[in-house]
Amino acid sequence: MKTSFAVLLLSAAACAQSSDEGKVVRYELKPSELKYTYAASYNPVAHLKSGNILETNTVDCFGNAIKKPGDTLSMAPGDNPLTGPFYIDGAEPGDTLAVKILEIKVDSNQGIGALAPGFGAINSTNYTPMLNAPIKEKIWFYPIDHATNTATFQALDSKYTVKFPLHPFFGCIGVAPAGGEARTSVVPEAFGGNMDSPEASVGNTVYFPVNVSGAMLFLGDGHAAMGDGEIAGTALEVPLRGRVQVRVIKGQKISWPRFENDEYIMTVGAYRPLDDALRIAFTELVGWIHTDYGLSEMDAYELLSKVGEIHLNEMVDPNYVIVAKVKKSFLPKPTHAGSNK
Repeated sequence: MKTSFAVLLLSAAACAQSSDEGKVVRYELKPSELKYTYAASYNPVAHLKSGNILETNTVDCFGNAIKKPGDTLSMAPGDNPLTGPFYIDGAEPGDTLAVKILEIKVDSNQGIGALAPGFGAINSTNYTPMLNAPIKEKIWFYPIDHATNTATFQALDSKYTVKFPLHPFFGCIGVAPAGGEARTSVVPEAFGGNMDSPEASVGNTVYFPVNVSGAMLFLGDGHAAMGDGEIAGTALEVPLRGRVQVRVIKGQKISWPRFENDEYIMTVGAYRPLDDALRIAFTELVGWIHTDYGLSEMDAYELLSKVGEIHLNEMVDPNYVIVAKVKKSFLPKPTHAGSNK
């Protein structure tokens, strides 16, 4: 028998030493310490213990280099600069790292959106080359009103404007990959990474497989808002300040990232083609329901066909991202021991 995921998380919280529980570790980003890959080979910028709270900041996907009309994408020092890595003491391969997102604040008075040649869901790309000319580079600047928690879109080719609400989240959040790999900060995969998931927001917990000692947590690519699919290639790109609490769940192995809040359990599939991303996400969700809620795999499969939900997060990166989810109200109470049959 296997102890349930939810129960192990509660156990991890209960076992955290009182001196570590809620202790705040602060790290102020140094430009010289920005990273552009998820890898275990870096020296950690800070150490945290299970139960600690991390307070830190991130830059936007352009390295905060684009500030005014006339600036160009060529001014960005690289794609999706990352803050970290943060070494989580006691995390070892075969464990799970839980990261609860406590607070995210937009650290700017404007956001950026852009079109780039060869990038986007309805552009010609390296994966789908076409003979027509690429869409040209364009950059939009979005004033942010912190008092009303809104941003303003100003059309470039007309006088049209419209306000929309902010929903800040970490576009990039992940750990060092398995097998000694170093993966670019543009890629989402089983280690997390550039998932562009609005689920990486306040009130949610994200779970990662621990692949290396210390897990090596990275954060970056701040988003203040994003439409489903991120179809033009960028969200409302902003720097962020955030607070997250980390916990190590010992001896519990997962294969792909997961999200959870009071209402939903959610699983990530990040791959190409899009149908494989969906298959990964729902296979992981079936497995979670089977292990933690006691339903057989076939019963879980059937139930999800009736009440499961899909969020297409993005289809512009080297891998596409789908989140499959189900409301907890449709599931049995979590079991202390799920069946492995």
